[in-house]
Amino acid sequence: MTNFAELVQKRYSCRNYKATGIDRELIDKILETAHFAPSATNAQPWKVFVLDTPESLAKARRAYNREWFATAPAVLLICAQTDKAWTRADGKNHADIDIAILTDHITLAATEAGLATCWVCNFDAQLISSEFGLDNNCKPLVLLPIGVPATDDIPEKKRKSVSEFVEWV
Repeated sequence: MTNFAELVQKRYSCRNYKATGIDRELIDKILETAHFAPSATNAQPWKVFVLDTPESLAKARRAYNREWFATAPAVLLICAQTDKAWTRADGKNHADIDIAILTDHITLAATEAGLATCWVCNFDAQLISSEFGLDNNCKPLVLLPIGVPATDDIPEKKRKSVSEFVEWV
C-alpha cells in the first residue's frame, strides 16, 4: 500500500489510455473503497453509473466529443441526487460538494489500484440526462474516464507554493 503523500503526488489527469478493458471486480473494489467518502450529514447524495459497454460509452462520447476521451475503456458518470442532499440554512445545497469529495476518493482509489482518471466537467449535461433517462433530482456532475494509462510517465504538476495560499491568523 502506498502512503498517502505518495498517492496524491502520483495521481494526475490522464488523457490517454491503453485499449485494455478493466475488470468489473476492480471497479467494484474502487467504488467500495470510495463509498466511505464523507458527506454533509452523511446523506451520501450520489449515484454512480459505470459505463463500460459500447452503447453506454457512445452516449458519453456524444456529450464530450474529444479524441483522448474515446481512449478510455470505461467512464464513471457521477451524479448528485439533489433531493437527498443536506441544505444549509442559507439555502446552499451541498450535493456538489459531496460529489467532489466522492470523486476525489474514487480518483485516489483508482490510482492506488494502478489505474488513471481524468475529472471531466465540461460536457453536455442535458444530453447526458436525456441519454441516460435521469430525472430532475439526479444531476450529472462528473464524467470520470478510468483505465490503464498509455504511458508510465507522470506529468510534472505545476503547483503554487503553500505560502501562496495559506495564511495563519
